[in-house]
Amino acid sequence: MRAAVLRDVRQIVLEERPVPVPGPHEVLVRIRSVGVCGSDTHYYEHGRIGDFVVTAPLVLGHEASGEVVAVGADATRGLLGKRVSLEPGVPDLTCEQCRAGRYNLCPNVRFFATPPVDGAFCEYVTILEGFAYPVPDSIDDDAAALLEPLSVGIWACRKGGVSAGSRVLVTGAGPIGLIAAEVARAFGAAEVVVTDVNAHRLALATEVGATGTIDVGHRGISDSGFEPDVLLECSGNAGATVAGIRSVTRGGHVVLVGMGGGPLPLPVSDIQTRELRLTGTFRYANTWPSAIALTSSGAVDLNRLVTGRHTLDEVEDALTAPARDERAVKVVVRPWVD
Repeated sequence: MRAAVLRDVRQIVLEERPVPVPGPHEVLVRIRSVGVCGSDTHYYEHGRIGDFVVTAPLVLGHEASGEVVAVGADATRGLLGKRVSLEPGVPDLTCEQCRAGRYNLCPNVRFFATPPVDGAFCEYVTILEGFAYPVPDSIDDDAAALLEPLSVGIWACRKGGVSAGSRVLVTGAGPIGLIAAEVARAFGAAEVVVTDVNAHRLALATEVGATGTIDVGHRGISDSGFEPDVLLECSGNAGATVAGIRSVTRGGHVVLVGMGGGPLPLPVSDIQTRELRLTGTFRYANTWPSAIALTSSGAVDLNRLVTGRHTLDEVEDALTAPARDERAVKVVVRPWVD
């Protein structure tokens, strides 16, 4: 099979590799679509994210969908021939966190495209069968791949307690911020306001359901008068985080979704005097059934976010698209050219 391999910083090489063989409880998936995540671009540009360092050739890509073309000897879920969306992090299922139901916090998780585990910018992958979810025909290959970032948005809204009537502020209109805004509306939020400095993305936020936007390049959050119950911080920007926290109403929720590059100067007095509940998020757990339901019902439209499609030979173009085009939002790679 062909695989796009990160050989060095800013160096992707297309290689021939053996097709992997599924283990007893695994399935072999012919990859149909892979979304490009900011983490993929960061590994491509810098060769590391925090403590995760690329020390050997690595296949990037963790937002994936495909078709099951072979199953292991002990696979029992009847997935052969089915189109599936892949949950790319397989935990050990035995540690304390897994037993407590927090498998996203498993210290031994093997997550696609996180060193040293290869991802899905290739033609075939294997995965434990329980982490391959059948999708209906109403969800196409690109949307099936994007159930992964949708799961990030679902997890963020769950952590923030978003429900009917909530007032939600989303800071950052990147793919995750836009998806989080869609999910918040699908969860029943009455008001969803999205901030960014990119006019195109703010316009897209309105298209996907935001009730208001703030161009923070021209107006501060505090000047808007909006007092949210929930802050979904999706930018990773320290200034946006502090301004967002200071806008949240008493007793509200602050959910840190975007990953910043360093220490954050938290406004502790605001958090204490308003009894704000602040939490981080790390990936997701038990979100795929909800993601499939939201997408198949039309409550969330993932295809609207897709702004470019590339072949496996064009992975470097896909990884650099957002830097070249401010209108790029979500780019996908399709390993097979039909």
